[in-house]
Amino acid sequence: MPSVILGESGKSDFLMGNEAIARGALEAGVAVAAGYPGTPSSEIIDTLLEVAEEFGIYVEWSVNEKVALEIALAASFCWARSLCAMKHVGLNVAHDALVNACYIGARGGFVIVSAEDPGAWSSQNEQDNRYIAMQAYMPVFEPSDPQEAKDMIVYAYDFSEQLNTPVLLRTVTCVSHSTGSFVFGDIVKPERRVYFEKRPDLLIYDSAGARRNRLALIKRFEKVREAVNSVPFNKMMLNDGSVGVIVSGVAYRYVMEALKILDRKDKVSLLKIGTHYPPPREAIVRFLGAVDSVMVVEEVEPILETLVKSIAYEEDIDVEICGRSILPRGGELTPRIVLEALSSFLDIDNPLDADALDKAWGYSNSLPPPRPPTLCPGCPHRASFYSISTVAKRLDRNPKLYGLDQLYGEKTETILPGDIGCYGLAYLPPFKAIDTIICMGAGLGFANGLARLVKQPIIVSVGDSTFFHATIPALINAVYNNARIVLVVLDNDVTAMAGEQPHPGSSIVSQEGKRLIKIEDVARGCGVELVRVVNPGNFEETQKALVDALKHDGPSVIVLRRPCELLRVRERLRKGEPQSPYMVLTEKCTGCMICINQFGCPAIVKAGDKVMIDSSICTGCGDCAKVCVPKAIVTCG
Repeated sequence: MPSVILGESGKSDFLMGNEAIARGALEAGVAVAAGYPGTPSSEIIDTLLEVAEEFGIYVEWSVNEKVALEIALAASFCWARSLCAMKHVGLNVAHDALVNACYIGARGGFVIVSAEDPGAWSSQNEQDNRYIAMQAYMPVFEPSDPQEAKDMIVYAYDFSEQLNTPVLLRTVTCVSHSTGSFVFGDIVKPERRVYFEKRPDLLIYDSAGARRNRLALIKRFEKVREAVNSVPFNKMMLNDGSVGVIVSGVAYRYVMEALKILDRKDKVSLLKIGTHYPPPREAIVRFLGAVDSVMVVEEVEPILETLVKSIAYEEDIDVEICGRSILPRGGELTPRIVLEALSSFLDIDNPLDADALDKAWGYSNSLPPPRPPTLCPGCPHRASFYSISTVAKRLDRNPKLYGLDQLYGEKTETILPGDIGCYGLAYLPPFKAIDTIICMGAGLGFANGLARLVKQPIIVSVGDSTFFHATIPALINAVYNNARIVLVVLDNDVTAMAGEQPHPGSSIVSQEGKRLIKIEDVARGCGVELVRVVNPGNFEETQKALVDALKHDGPSVIVLRRPCELLRVRERLRKGEPQSPYMVLTEKCTGCMICINQFGCPAIVKAGDKVMIDSSICTGCGDCAKVCVPKAIVTCG
């Protein structure tokens, strides 16, 4: 039980931003919460799951973000307060349902958390979902720290119900994963007086319903525009100077620090925006009228800046407004970046060594020694990609070796589409076994297109959670069109990259009273004729399955199943079982370096012209012993 989340009302503690959001949802009386794991949002649902039974809340990891949003929408329509959480790119998956959810409106408070990732630290892009909110006529709240995240989400539920609108709570990595001082409020147990009302006027979206409810949405949003003028998270500090700063989110902390360093705290006016869209027009008009020039500081896109400029134009206010002309357009804002931008805007010298500021805030401009990212020691994906890479290289060198020259010609180049997950690291040496990483489910969708255009072997790798999330429609498409594609599902039993959350195929779901859905059964149900399940640690069987699949006339599915090594190690530690690392018999080692150059486990390192195994990180999986030609790798046990 996470005692820090269940702190006593009025007491203070330190919480991560995502934990603060979860606590805020408890204080707001949330009844239903759903999401799909993805950094930097995962801890919100993880935290709520830990306390769900105690507070009578229904919480689930859904199969994807669209389903999660639809579950939360249903709860809201039945007058229950609901939460839907996802990372920023997940809102693309939920986009279709989201737009109509805003047409329907909210009954019970309905908050959607979009955890965004400026700098793309763990994502494929820096997408700014305020654009989606503007399209959907949905108000956007953005906190600047964990305390405000908690307070803001509590307020957002009341706001949602009073104005009959879903609310988007936009956080960024630096808020979601930062830790700050936090004061607890009262936890409210959810009300269970919920019911479904048949309302075809709200829930049936034929052409007439869409036209009618869009007009209702626009009318409702005018009330939202008025309401944001009184939201307490929009704060104005007017000083005597002629310059001002409009800032939102975590950048507010950076601006305050920079103004302190520049000794301009009492000379620069400040407008802190907590509601990006619609912006608090009355406050902005008043603020623009009090200064001659304004700098807008926000992450990622200049959305607030554009809105401020539009208001200035419409109100005929003569004021100079800048923002992204000084601040960088790409990447995460840092205290150093904001300090340098403010120094330029105010036309004063920066009195502080910027490196000192980086050090004070925990940032560093110096690069660490180069260390390429790699799969964990013992990771089953390493064994999987060793076999995939081996088969692909042998096939490309000599298609006759596998008797595939009649299908693909005497000279070929295997195409290896991939997907989103920790297994994406296989695009790096030594495997180089992934050619594309686009978005969730796109690996097989992309392969469907390739199969129609090129006469080359195609082996697609996709994770088990991603299979359920977004790959099944592309698999059905491949079956329907009889596309010759080998789909390899890397089944490590969890959504490993996001924090080892379960999915419908996880063995742990049966322990929770849920029904396990096997990937191979889904594949067969989709009409796939060749389906194999193999332990990737059995290299011979894995490689034979891959070759058989390449020969098959049509789509095939190979499930490479072995639990995530972190799960195995954790279970062994829980049981008090000793580690059983491997070692290298120096007298047998020939220095061929196959274990390093072709297998690449980080526990294996060079020792002169031979190799050794670092027993402190070796998990004892034994895969390296299978690739060692001279049989120099043995267990220490």
